[in-house]
Amino acid sequence: MQSLYRFLQDSRLAPWLDSLPAQLETALQGSHGKWEEWQAALAAAPDFHPQQLDFNSSAITLGTAADIDVASRAQLLTCLQALIPWRKGPYHLFGIEVDTEWRSDWKWERVLPHLSPLSGRLVLDVGCGSGYHLWRMRGAGAEAVIGIDPTLLFLTQFQLIKRYAGEQPVWMLPLKSEDLPDLRQKGFDTVFSMGVLYHRRDPLGHLQELRRALRAGGELVLETLVVAGDEHTVLMPHDRYAKMRNVWFIPSVALLELWLKRLGFTHIRVVDVTTTSIQEQRCTAWSKGESLADFLDSQDISRTIEGYPAPVRATLIANTPA
Repeated sequence: MQSLYRFLQDSRLAPWLDSLPAQLETALQGSHGKWEEWQAALAAAPDFHPQQLDFNSSAITLGTAADIDVASRAQLLTCLQALIPWRKGPYHLFGIEVDTEWRSDWKWERVLPHLSPLSGRLVLDVGCGSGYHLWRMRGAGAEAVIGIDPTLLFLTQFQLIKRYAGEQPVWMLPLKSEDLPDLRQKGFDTVFSMGVLYHRRDPLGHLQELRRALRAGGELVLETLVVAGDEHTVLMPHDRYAKMRNVWFIPSVALLELWLKRLGFTHIRVVDVTTTSIQEQRCTAWSKGESLADFLDSQDISRTIEGYPAPVRATLIANTPA
């Protein structure tokens, strides 16, 4: 964390240092039961310096098969497998292909053409998972990227990738959006929230948290589940949605636009609406368990197993007032 603290100290994000160390200490106090096992896997990973770093291809690529010997590659494979399930990716590490549950590169390719150029920007990714998109943001030229996600398995996966990525200004913190500071319009240039809003009991509160983390004139990239309908339409599942327990509100695109407008965002535009396919989210040897095909009605894939509309995701981009 020392490199992050040094970076923050010299940036306009410095006020976050008033609360961040205590937040991190609290986040790790109630560590997951497998935390020590995951950290042991991380510690057992062999130390090698890749000859190649590629953050701009579909798979985050660190090194080649020629960079390490057969025994070391087998050791690395064991460490990677100890951190299954891998949800977001893909990654290529020293010739090992980590074929994750999600083809996160597909989402990135849908979003990237609509972003303000990331070159030189301070970027925040809320709900970043293992950090796949953090590396893509860095590859797109971001000056520095910070991701937050409270899931400690994802943090360990990120730490393993970062070990081989070297001294890149890319960090992940085991925090929630509720932990974000109010930077009073002097925060991040770009804030991403992709796949988080529907998990929040207070979606407007989440959007307010994101706005407080942005600088004046900053850009919000919001990707979330949506349903068809007008500005009065929102789906609240009775219990689960696509077998997920913690889904609270799935709004229409029109209602999302209204929420953003009411909270003071400007220049709101819908840049993508895509039905999630079983090719984009699927079970692999690196994820195991169930995936999207198991969450849909086998007789009618336009419906979830509970009878709700199948997952459709929209991406909206908006700005805070300059």
